[in-house]
Amino acid sequence: MSEELLLEIVTPEKLAFSGTIDEVTCPGSEGEFGVLRGHASLLSAIKFGELSYVKDGKRTSYAVTTGYAEVTGSKVTVLVETAERADQIDVERAKRAKETSEQKMSKFAKEDPEFEKAKIALERAETRLKIAGQH
Repeated sequence: MSEELLLEIVTPEKLAFSGTIDEVTCPGSEGEFGVLRGHASLLSAIKFGELSYVKDGKRTSYAVTTGYAEVTGSKVTVLVETAERADQIDVERAKRAKETSEQKMSKFAKEDPEFEKAKIALERAETRLKIAGQH
């Protein structure tokens, strides 16, 4: 069993994080899952939510959007559309996005595809605000 667990968080624009960690928790499509060194290999879809890792007793959180995670016994690679570290989330922008989404939802019927888009944007903004608030 490997002594280290490497985490890489990758977006289309950049390598958001790469380093050795003690554990990681990911928002999987079937529910949250945690990974420690020596974990069984798996591939999981990622839904938007909070991805966090612990290194030397300190937890760091990211707001991530959809993507995939590949887990091996010594490495976790997370490929997502976006990843924002909690201390880098623009809270005012997230608040504006929340307000805009709420306004859009009030204008459309629940059956309208635009309602669903606004609902997803609202959930994303609320998740970003929650993660930023924990920091």
